[in-house]
Amino acid sequence: MGVKTKRPKTKTKRQLISEFRNKMNDFKVRFFFGLFLIAYSIFLLVAFVSFIFTGGADHSQFNINFFEFIFNSDINVQNRTGKLGAYFADLFINSGIGVAALTIVLVLMVLAFRLLKVTLLPLRKTLLHSFFIAVWTSIFLGYIFINAVNDHYILLGGQMGYFTSTWLISAIGNVGVVLFLFFTLITYLTFTFDGFIPLIKKPFMAKSDKTKTSQQKQTVLTNEVTPDTQVKEAQWESEVAIKEEVKVEKSLELEVEAPTAATAPTTLKDKGPIEMDATPNPDAMASEDDGEFIIEKNQEDDEGFEVKDNRPLGDYDPTLDLSSYQLPSIDLLEDHHMGNEPVTDEELNSNKDKIVNTLNDYKIEIKSIKATVGPTVTLYEIVPAPGVRISKIKNLEDDIALSLAALGIRIIAPMPGKGTIGIEVPNSEPEIVSMKTIISSKKFQTTKFELPIALGKTIANETFVIDLAKAPHMLVAGATGQGKSVGLNAIITSLLYKKHPSQIKFVLVDPKKVELNIYSKIERHFLAKLPDEEDEAIITDVAKVVTTLNSLTIEMDARYDLLKKAHARNVKEYNHKFVKRSLNPEKGHRFLPYIIVIIDEFADLIMTAGKEVEMPIARIAQLARAVGIHMIVATQRPSTNIITGVIKANFPTRVAFKVASMIDSRTILDSPGANQLIGRGDMLITQGSDLVRVQCAFVDTPEVEQINDFIGSQKGYPSAFLLPEYIGDTSSSEAGEVDMSNKDAFFEEAAQVVVANQSGSTSLIQRRFSIGYNRAGRIIDQLEVAGVVGPFEGSKARQVLIPDEVSLQHLLKGLQ
Repeated sequence: MGVKTKRPKTKTKRQLISEFRNKMNDFKVRFFFGLFLIAYSIFLLVAFVSFIFTGGADHSQFNINFFEFIFNSDINVQNRTGKLGAYFADLFINSGIGVAALTIVLVLMVLAFRLLKVTLLPLRKTLLHSFFIAVWTSIFLGYIFINAVNDHYILLGGQMGYFTSTWLISAIGNVGVVLFLFFTLITYLTFTFDGFIPLIKKPFMAKSDKTKTSQQKQTVLTNEVTPDTQVKEAQWESEVAIKEEVKVEKSLELEVEAPTAATAPTTLKDKGPIEMDATPNPDAMASEDDGEFIIEKNQEDDEGFEVKDNRPLGDYDPTLDLSSYQLPSIDLLEDHHMGNEPVTDEELNSNKDKIVNTLNDYKIEIKSIKATVGPTVTLYEIVPAPGVRISKIKNLEDDIALSLAALGIRIIAPMPGKGTIGIEVPNSEPEIVSMKTIISSKKFQTTKFELPIALGKTIANETFVIDLAKAPHMLVAGATGQGKSVGLNAIITSLLYKKHPSQIKFVLVDPKKVELNIYSKIERHFLAKLPDEEDEAIITDVAKVVTTLNSLTIEMDARYDLLKKAHARNVKEYNHKFVKRSLNPEKGHRFLPYIIVIIDEFADLIMTAGKEVEMPIARIAQLARAVGIHMIVATQRPSTNIITGVIKANFPTRVAFKVASMIDSRTILDSPGANQLIGRGDMLITQGSDLVRVQCAFVDTPEVEQINDFIGSQKGYPSAFLLPEYIGDTSSSEAGEVDMSNKDAFFEEAAQVVVANQSGSTSLIQRRFSIGYNRAGRIIDQLEVAGVVGPFEGSKARQVLIPDEVSLQHLLKGLQ
């Protein structure tokens, strides 16, 4: 028996369509087809225009076969595009839709540029409009020139227009054809152009106004002024006055733009990469590019703002409560240049020669070497010769450090996305990256990030900015005195220079009591705290941290309920709908600012509170991204009992300053490298992929004080942003002491909700009746005393003791 061969499976129609779409997504394919359609549309345009003038001479040539017409060299035409263009022109104009064929050129041109990612006109609308214009024009010209078909060589309406108009004349007559063309044209103009109807109504409205004016004059002349008419006129005038007052009140709700940030010009100078040969070359020079970014100081005076009565209610502006708020000026920051000379050519060439010689000693050849000078570290990128194993170079890390007599040599083998091996060598005289340079950089000033954080400069002297909204949580760790506190100040300063107080709120936890206390001056602008707290918004008591974190979980759940009602996936979409006034504030909707939780000395909290702190932090980190709550946790003890697996799994963005051992580096970054940093703000950052070495921007304490003084001196909110109330469920165990003689107004309704849902929890009552946590807890206590729900059972929901609503009604009657 012969072996049966499997027939290849035929592709389905859906698979073929999918393959075609994938091919059209390829830029090369789109580029080819786009250029082809542009050339073809230009070719058709020239052919059509030339056909109008030369079609008479070429008309007699079109009666033969197409291939004979094209390939017969004895046939000549006068069309500018040759025989092929003449044939297409005759096909589209005479045999098609007439001169309306020019719309085909327009559609092809729009489609061609769409393939090249350039939008000239909307493609769908262009197709619809071109189709109507082509059909209507063909019929119209076919009807007008129906008697000149045999007398002229060009059919202006084409054969389609001629045969269609002939059929219409036989069906509805000449009068019907004229009415049909007129009706279709007016319908098209009405539904296409919004200004067409007012243009038609204008002469009719003018005549009616003149008629009304003459009638009013006659009424005034013929009617006498009686007491009744005086009373009616007085009522009418009072109504007009009331309406005008209402208009003025509505007009006062107009949008006022907040003043822009005050900034000052700053000049930035960066060093670029330096190409070097593998052999020593003392004449190698560093290239230097000067870039200047100027920020103008713009201010707007609200005193000259003119309110118009007839302006419709615009978008909601959350900044109106503090419309006079001004962002901090760039002048509040200082330059921290140490006066050190930049890396000299002698130092670059000396390090290059030592690296090459060390590799040659171990018989490792390299093809080329390139140096990129950064503020504190210079990156030497080498290209090894073919056949050299990367592991051999990686194992020479200590030998290269010995030859360079430098601290903190770090080898990256291979460089991500490059065919090179990187060797990071600290500069002999490092530079300080000032926060003023970072804030005034073009990259930070023009960023579109929701929560931009400027951390410093990379080795390539580029400003490093990340979006905390996409981070979405950050873990900062490092040994004592390596720049961790300065890094937190740089993060907060970045946000203060970009955001209005209505857009972000900070929850600051500072067990050391001295690091973040400097921000207490901006409590009424940017800080959030628990209600009924007389203390400052900076949380320094470890016992209050647990309450604050649990309050944030309540705020998170409440925000998710709002997003669910608004059918929004995240806080950005929700706020956009609220700004566009698509959400009703009377139904509980509100503008949701971003809440940024910054916890310093996380190790102290874990040692004091343990799981009580870790679990709410993990819950917020897992769920709170979509509702705009982000966490930044810092610690100086990066050990596994502090940075647990739960914390690491929920903090994808990690920042590591210099640490003491490789174990600590692996605890933070899951890779070595942080133990080889040089300190003083030198850090590694990862967002789940590659490590990036950044020199953290330096902002001194006096600068932070000036910024806070500037913000605190401005008008603020009446108080800090209040978080939801939270009372631990343990307090509800004393429910027997509840006074049932003073039952809550929602007691009976809450009982019905609990019985209907067969679930007794404080959060259910809070969400259903939109009340505070304290009041909802008191209602649950009263329901327990009444026998509706059972006692507190820890994290579980209370047991509902009433099976149905009939039994509940008997119970409620007995309580009355």
